[in-house]
Parts: sequence; C-alpha cells; structure tokens
Amino acid sequence: MLLPRAAYALLLLPALAACSGSASNNDPVFDAKFQNEKRINEQNITKRQVQDAGLIVEAASHQMELLEISQIAQRKATSADAKYVAQNVINQTGTLLDGLKNLARQKNLVLPSGLGESQAKQVGEMTALNGAAFDQRFATVLNDVLKQDIDTNESLRDDAYDPDLRTLGTTQLTTLEDLKRAADGLSSQLKP
Repeated sequence: MLLPRAAYALLLLPALAACSGSASNNDPVFDAKFQNEKRINEQNITKRQVQDAGLIVEAASHQMELLEISQIAQRKATSADAKYVAQNVINQTGTLLDGLKNLARQKNLVLPSGLGESQAKQVGEMTALNGAAFDQRFATVLNDVLKQDIDTNESLRDDAYDPDLRTLGTTQLTTLEDLKRAADGLSSQLKP
C-alpha cells in the first residue's frame, strides 16, 4: 500500500514544482526582473535601486533584440543598405551589450537569457517575410527598438540612483543615437 502512494507522490512532484515557479517560465525578461526584485527585496534595498535594475534589464533586452533582428537581416535582406546597417548594428550593439553585462555582473544583477515573449513574436513575424517586405519591416522594427533603447538609456542617464548606471546610460546614448540616424536613413531609402 505504501509503495503506490510513494509512486504517486513521485509522479506529482514535477507537476507541483512546475506550478510553484515564477509567473512566466517562458519570458526571460520577466524572469530576470523577478530575480532582481527578489534579491533586492531580500537585501532591503531602496525602490530606486529596484528601478535601476529594471532599467538595466530593459536596456539589455532591447539590445538583444537589436542583435537578433540584425543577424537575421544579414541573412535575409535583399538591400545592400539594409545589410550594411545590420552589420553596423551588430558591431556596435555587441559592444554595448558587453558593457551592460559587465556592469550587471559588478552590481550582481540578473540579465535576461533571451528575448521576451513579445520580442520573440515580433522577430518571428519579421522572419516570415522575404524580399522588399522583409527589408521594410527590418527598418521599421530597427527604428522602434532603437527608440525604446534610447528612451531607456535616457532614463538611466537622468534617473538612475547608481552613478555607474548614469555613466553607462550617457555613454551608450551616443552610439544608439548614431545607430538611430542610420536606421532613419535606411527607412527613407526603403520607402516605396
């Protein structure tokens, strides 16, 4: 009699463990924010530091998306200009993301391990396109994500509690604004 009960308990254990996890097992951005908030709450840190951690996660997720869409554009774009801009984004954003990762490591913050759900969906929709439609969608998404990352880095520069994060936001803005100008130019060239 005891053996079957133990067997049932062992069978139910994985299901219970799956239910007790974070609210989203599929969204790395949510998971990173959750882990940072949990760590910060355990250490009795201020709300401004929680905001700083959220901004770092947002900046990293935007830059990961920039890398992803640009890598796809390197393979799928038909316009030489789109491929050139994509390569430039890859080169510049890789350096920016490395800076974020280093600072996050120093500050003991968790960054997302992949794209968030909405980002992955957007990338998937873009990947389904081909030819000029892909190139135009790449330019649109690139502009949108760069705008979001610029906004996030402006918030880091202006509102971060930690001076290292303010410095990071300031230095990243120069590169992001250059990339945004290139993306604007690409959008103008690709308009039908």
